[in-house]
Amino acid sequence: MHASSPGPDPDPSPEPPAQAEPPAENRPHTQPRTKRSHRYRPRIPLRRRLRRTRGRRLRRAAIALLVLIAALCTAVVVMYHLTDIPEPHPETVTQSTVFTDAKGAPLGRRGPVNRQEVPLSQVPRYVQDAVIAAENRSFRTDDGVSPRAIARAALASLTGGARQGGSTITQQYVKNALLSPEQSLTRKVREALIAVKLDRTRSKDEILAGYLNTVYFGRGSAGIQAAARSYFGVDTRSLTVSQGAALAAIVNIPSYYEKAGSDPKVTARLRHRWEWVLDAMAASGSISAKQRAEAVFPPFRFYPPGTTEGQRQYMIDVAAKEAADRLGITEDQLARGGYTVRTTFDLALQDATTALVKGIKGRKGTRLHTAVVAIEPGDGAVRLLYGGSDYARQPFNDAVAGAVEAGAALDPFRQVPLGAPLDALPRTAAPTPLKLTSAYATAAADGVYAAPYTVAKISRDGKTVYTARPDTRRAMDEKQAWTVQEAMHMWPAPKASSVPSDARQFFTAGAGGGITRRTVWSTGMDRRLALTVTLFADRPGAKKNTSVPAFLPGDPAPTETAEETAAEIWRLASGET
Repeated sequence: MHASSPGPDPDPSPEPPAQAEPPAENRPHTQPRTKRSHRYRPRIPLRRRLRRTRGRRLRRAAIALLVLIAALCTAVVVMYHLTDIPEPHPETVTQSTVFTDAKGAPLGRRGPVNRQEVPLSQVPRYVQDAVIAAENRSFRTDDGVSPRAIARAALASLTGGARQGGSTITQQYVKNALLSPEQSLTRKVREALIAVKLDRTRSKDEILAGYLNTVYFGRGSAGIQAAARSYFGVDTRSLTVSQGAALAAIVNIPSYYEKAGSDPKVTARLRHRWEWVLDAMAASGSISAKQRAEAVFPPFRFYPPGTTEGQRQYMIDVAAKEAADRLGITEDQLARGGYTVRTTFDLALQDATTALVKGIKGRKGTRLHTAVVAIEPGDGAVRLLYGGSDYARQPFNDAVAGAVEAGAALDPFRQVPLGAPLDALPRTAAPTPLKLTSAYATAAADGVYAAPYTVAKISRDGKTVYTARPDTRRAMDEKQAWTVQEAMHMWPAPKASSVPSDARQFFTAGAGGGITRRTVWSTGMDRRLALTVTLFADRPGAKKNTSVPAFLPGDPAPTETAEETAAEIWRLASGET
């Protein structure tokens, strides 16, 4: 036996020798060979694959949505805390100063905007409810925003559609008073955030007061107080249910409805909306069924203003200067201060006088001037001040600044010793109508001179800041005053005067000879009133922008015209028929 050496086991099944691959043309038609053999897997349809992965995809989408919502909420919370409530725009807090006559009737205003702020306590509750019914019926209970309005505005901004405004009163106040008028999604979001913050930090009454004092009502009127005066000639506290509902209806399209009362089509459309507002008030219980049934569509002040508006500026000029002096401020500060200046004027008498003097005609090539002044003797209150026919053409006030030839108008005072401030009057060749009337008022008050004044009271924010007190002093004794009165009564009446014999005696005199005079004065007085009508004329001078005295027309005689005009104004002032 032979011993064998250790070694690897021989391969029991050695690989057979490789055979040569037949040519391609001789190969059988079989599946192509691959390097790796695998089982055949049929292709799964897309619909089935989506169905199998739907749950996973929904979970992922839900997670993404929640993350997005969380991010948005976080962003909103951060923006809310970073957003401050801005101060109102300067133009929304600037107020004008309003002038009224002695009875409170609107005379006019001064200032950059027609706005006067009033506390909510001066706005009747039914007026507040009318605005809420017209603009935002959920105002008392909402959070300051309307999600529907915000979504509508956002959609309009993104799609380029028509601009959408804020729906709630709070949003409108923010838009009008606190933000710029820009229309964009960013501004809309900021508006909503401020509205929510405003609603949470201020009372509903504060927000409503801000809104009512800034919202535009047309006719150049911003705020409820200016609107009440512009449309109805009253203060806010005096508005009726019908008037309040009409103003609430106007807010919707103020530039269109401002012609209510003068345009029949506009008036009819506003009346329809007014009915809608009242119905909403009745449905909410803001007014009773009886109040709704008794409501009558209110009459409006005519718009645009009438021709007498220009004439009233003479009175406002005088009162504005006096009011600023009394308060120790400039006239510009007065105009922007939101004051209410109650003057001493009688507006009804003023308008009647304006109508009367329109009929007085001058000579061809000359310009006729008429000045009328009426003063209350012993007090000094100026009841009537007609300084010219048209302020736009002639801002110079003939009644208070016109140096008119005195002629014989001062003759009753020539022989009477006078005290200050009348002592210089007899030596004055050209007194103003105001000064001459003041002198005769002194005689009517038995020698007590009262400084003329045109401002009776000044108030602001419902508080009185100035009240006039007569400034009197004795300028002549009673006997001397009686002498002046007698001299007036002894003066002959104008020839062919049509003034009734039982009417008050007027002293009529002037400058210039004969029938054709350059100036005519006619004055009448008693303890209640001293009234002067002055007529004079001028014509262009040789140099540019100059004038020289001219003769008054001779037919009818100017003395008759002046006295008849004065007598008619006297009747109107005293209530005589």
